[in-house]
Amino acid sequence: MMIVPVALPLAAACLYALFGWNRVTAWLGALSAGGLLAAAILLARAGEGSGLWGLLRVDALSAYMLIVIGVVALLAMLASPGYLRAEAVAGHAGPAAARRYGIFTQCFVAAMATAVLAASLGMLWVAVEATTILTAFLVGHRRTRKATEAAWKYVVICSVGIALALLGLVIVHYAAVHAGLSTREGLDWVSLAGHAGRLDPGVTRIAVVLLVLGFGTKAGLAPLHAWLPDAHSQAPAPVSALMSGVLLSVAFYAILRVKVISDGALGPGFCRLLLIVVALASLAVAAALLIGQRDFKRMLAYSSIEHMGLIALGAAIGNGLALAAVLLHILGHGLGKSVLFLGSGRIQQAAGSSRIDEVRGLGGQAPGLATIFGLGLLALLGLPPFSLFASELAIVRAGFTAGLGWAVAPALVLMLVIVAGVGGTAGRMLLGQAPPGAAGGLAIRLRGAGVPLVAGLVACAALGVTLGPLRPLLESAATIATIGPPAGPVGGAR
Repeated sequence: MMIVPVALPLAAACLYALFGWNRVTAWLGALSAGGLLAAAILLARAGEGSGLWGLLRVDALSAYMLIVIGVVALLAMLASPGYLRAEAVAGHAGPAAARRYGIFTQCFVAAMATAVLAASLGMLWVAVEATTILTAFLVGHRRTRKATEAAWKYVVICSVGIALALLGLVIVHYAAVHAGLSTREGLDWVSLAGHAGRLDPGVTRIAVVLLVLGFGTKAGLAPLHAWLPDAHSQAPAPVSALMSGVLLSVAFYAILRVKVISDGALGPGFCRLLLIVVALASLAVAAALLIGQRDFKRMLAYSSIEHMGLIALGAAIGNGLALAAVLLHILGHGLGKSVLFLGSGRIQQAAGSSRIDEVRGLGGQAPGLATIFGLGLLALLGLPPFSLFASELAIVRAGFTAGLGWAVAPALVLMLVIVAGVGGTAGRMLLGQAPPGAAGGLAIRLRGAGVPLVAGLVACAALGVTLGPLRPLLESAATIATIGPPAGPVGGAR
């Protein structure tokens, strides 16, 4: 069962390679994502376990993240046939481009599933690096000059980050082996977390800094965040939904695993301070760049930096309430951001541009899409009844309870600046006067394409009201992210 979430998208990728993208195979991605989500739910119910000769391991945290991947992938893949059909009509994507899209998106989903199921930090690193290679081709999907530049910028900056993470892994392994762990246990995150107290503090500090900066690059955290707005604005809308809605969170999942090891070896203070610094820096960058933003896809990308900063702040607080809020925020952000990027793709295809000045007055031209897009922005800004309101409120409450009001207060100020910036931009876009000659130009018919958008909004609102059957899994996952899993005796892997 544990191999199913990885095998399903890989099988779909093989079918796309063999048969291309057509009316029948177009829905393979959605079937694969649905199967992945079902397998994730079954794994969550089955509890902890390992498979594939110990290379894969599942617990409540990895099962929860697998559910997030399945949910966002399902929304993105349901929207993909309509998106590619419109791209073909506009002359942006022929059969060969559609075939590549099918292959790379499915391999991308498989790589993310592998990352959260990896039993070792080494395998997790390999899977995260694989996402960089795969998504580089997707960012450059249109093969325009801007898309190509964005793909290269993405590869270069993320390669720097992933190289830092690799160096951190080498140092962690060195510290683990010198602490008495076997070569195999030296990168096994269960063994590392269970025996973190044996690691040399000085060496571990260096490793933790490198790992947080390295995986933080892929998570879109400052200071190595510059790739994110270009890549997310140039990628196809369903790919942007996958990258912003879940890839960033998968990278932060790696930081959560590292944090457990760091807290065991160095105490909670070191990683807490490091995460607070990158969290506040990310919020400041997002606030500065969201004021007066003129491109709605870049606006959504900068918003992702903001939300990853909030997630980092919650992880820094580190108590049970904060970690539960972080995990809820990951799912809520994935839902809301998927809806917005998928909606932005429809707007861009109709307008021929992602500049806000060219789509003003959207409410009068396409009221259905404008309503969905507006509600998505309200969810993203953390307004009730959407789940981001509950998660952000819990992070703030947990921060003041933990005595970290000095960090939470400036974060709240920056969030208010962001609300003002996004609110002003959205107002011009949705309610402003349509530009001359645009009357009727954006009369977009959603039809079946509106199903994943509405479903994502409904799910995000439902999570803001009740967690339902998700609550036990969320609480168990938060506990693991707080104190880590139990470990066996040193040398048990020999």
